[in-house]
Amino acid sequence: MSRSRKTAARWRRRKEDRPGEIIAAALACFAERGFAATRLDDVARRAGVTKGTLYLYFPNKEELFKAVVRHTIVASIARGESLVAESAEPAPVLLQGIIEHWLALRATPASAIPKLILSEAGNFPDLARFYLEEVVLRGKDLIRNLLEKGVQHGEFRSVSVEHAAMCVMAPMILSMLWRHSFEPHADHPLDAAALARVHLDLLLHGLTHATPGAATTGRRTSSRRTAASRSQVRRRSPATAPRTAAPPDVANVPR
Repeated sequence: MSRSRKTAARWRRRKEDRPGEIIAAALACFAERGFAATRLDDVARRAGVTKGTLYLYFPNKEELFKAVVRHTIVASIARGESLVAESAEPAPVLLQGIIEHWLALRATPASAIPKLILSEAGNFPDLARFYLEEVVLRGKDLIRNLLEKGVQHGEFRSVSVEHAAMCVMAPMILSMLWRHSFEPHADHPLDAAALARVHLDLLLHGLTHATPGAATTGRRTSSRRTAASRSQVRRRSPATAPRTAAPPDVANVPR
């Protein structure tokens, strides 16, 4: 290949990569400074492009922030939705996969986004509504569908899946908030992997224990399915780090 063709190929690859590079730079800036204090000049400088080039891809800071959220957290939720919809694994195993998925996301700069939203929702209600609709409600639907699947298959006992979904999500969100607020000042970092293991253990025991007065046949059937599912979870259970890969393009963004 001639030098001119190699140069053209590099330029085409560079141009195609540019939106992802701008998003990665924006994520780093938002994580460090928050939404209000981040300037598009700072993002452009960090991405190595001019401000005019940035405007070719994102018309304003709000749209750039939405692209960051969609590229990281929303993309992670979409992968979880595919896992629940397409996998034939038992619901307890899928639940473990979702928690491992969250653990991988927590290790990336995208874990700063929930704290940013909570801090600035009052000043930017449009962004708060966007995040509520595309992240919070969609994430809750993902967990609710997983729990409903487990209840229908007799792997989970009958519970209010609407409220149970919130219980599943709460420690995940708390861990991200902790990382970007209290952890820099704590004597020891939060062991997120240990938290994930304990959270999963509490969930499985809470969701699979038969309620008092349940029918004997129902208890026997449910307990057989539960025992098989727990066995699969124990075989897959990681000792430390999760197997799920971190979201693309953001894992190496400076914190």
